[in-house]
Amino acid sequence: MKMVNVHRAKTELSRLLEAVEAGEDVVIARAGVPVARLVPVRTDERVHGRLA
Repeated sequence: MKMVNVHRAKTELSRLLEAVEAGEDVVIARAGVPVARLVPVRTDERVHGRLA
């Protein structure tokens, strides 16, 4: 699992998404505290509705 700060996540989003597509989890931290996780979407998950 890779941990990056918010600034790096913003500037390297494309690279982080490539890592996630390769199966790696990425944790985004603010001031060293984890606040979000990017994980690959399983192919059997279905998205219902719309994102607003």
